[in-house]
Amino acid sequence: MQKLIVQGGTRLQGKVNISGSKNSSLPILAAALLTKEECIIHHVPDLSDTNYMLQILRELGAEVERASGTMHIKAEKIISDAPYDLVRKMRASICVMGPLTGRLRKATVSMPGGCVIGDRPVDLHLKGLEYLGATVNMDGGNLHIEAKKPLKGCTMNLQGKFGSTVLGTDNVMMAAVLTKGTTIIEGAAAEPEVEDLAHFLIKMGAKIEGAGTTRIVIEGVKELHGAQHTVIPDRIEAGTFLVAGAICGDGVTVKRVIPAHLKNVTDILTASGYGITTTKDSITITSCATPKGFHLTTRPYPAFPTDMQAQFCALACTIPGLSSIKETIFPQRFMHVSELKRMGANIDLEGDTARITGVETLSGAPVMASDLRASAALVLAALHAKGSTEVHRLYHIDRGYEHLDEKLAGLGAVMERISA
Repeated sequence: MQKLIVQGGTRLQGKVNISGSKNSSLPILAAALLTKEECIIHHVPDLSDTNYMLQILRELGAEVERASGTMHIKAEKIISDAPYDLVRKMRASICVMGPLTGRLRKATVSMPGGCVIGDRPVDLHLKGLEYLGATVNMDGGNLHIEAKKPLKGCTMNLQGKFGSTVLGTDNVMMAAVLTKGTTIIEGAAAEPEVEDLAHFLIKMGAKIEGAGTTRIVIEGVKELHGAQHTVIPDRIEAGTFLVAGAICGDGVTVKRVIPAHLKNVTDILTASGYGITTTKDSITITSCATPKGFHLTTRPYPAFPTDMQAQFCALACTIPGLSSIKETIFPQRFMHVSELKRMGANIDLEGDTARITGVETLSGAPVMASDLRASAALVLAALHAKGSTEVHRLYHIDRGYEHLDEKLAGLGAVMERISA
């Protein structure tokens, strides 16, 4: 176990390169299972989650070679049973279900683990595969998916109670590319990560239209071939560094980004008074002497992302006046609030809404990360706080941020990772 000791009060300045997207990398790595030929995937971040996915691919029979951020995957002969010991550690491992079902017409996958941020059911994933003709049974915590006859394209709606499902859309899309006929996914997730997966599948020979919208049309093909692909930049990592620049920055530039993917974040920052300057592949945020409170609601893309909610909670703690954040995707995703209160934050939590009154100074304190984005929020708050903050359970950060502490140190932050 490790913890991060953060010394607050240091101003951040400079440039930081953003890593490849975690939420794109995981389904793209899984999609390599759809072909016997080699796939080469560039700009894959070095994270515990991507490492788990590579281990799962190896256990399924794929040959995997890693050279820095480039992965060579050849899944010539694979099995259909995903290992429980690995799948339980990461919720996104469920995305092997789609390609296994599409290629082998069967898959056994344990119910996944991951962050504890409320109910994250996989019913829409299973509903989509059933629409294609698969049967689903659950036994001893394992999902058994099988299609005794060839899968067949159809029209389905994957809209759920709290919006569309990203991994569910990914799973159905990966199964449908090798399915006979036409599959139409209504209520599809429109996130850039879904579009990135579609671009990779198209390079492999798939026929997909509409990715990046709520209606995706897939014409099944007989087989796919190998391909090369570069993963898009991680918009959540970029947004996290922009918030760091807002909280305690004197000019922070995030590089290797796609600014359009972050408009939902930069619009809030601009409305609060921060200066935002964009180029083709960078965004610079400058400080504001009198920032204003904000009011936001998390919704599926292109609206404000739930994965930035915790970071903006931390920002709101440092802005004078009242801010409010309504969480509609995972209404229970406020486990960071109690830890921010330990640092002196003034937060009133009512159901799915946090009302935050900014304080002049937060105070360093020992805090406990509860999930990936909550851990980032605590680090951001610690950068502003007076004195030293100990952030425990760093394994949450390492799931989704590539060298976060090193990158912040490169901007001038003072922090040290030590054994807890």
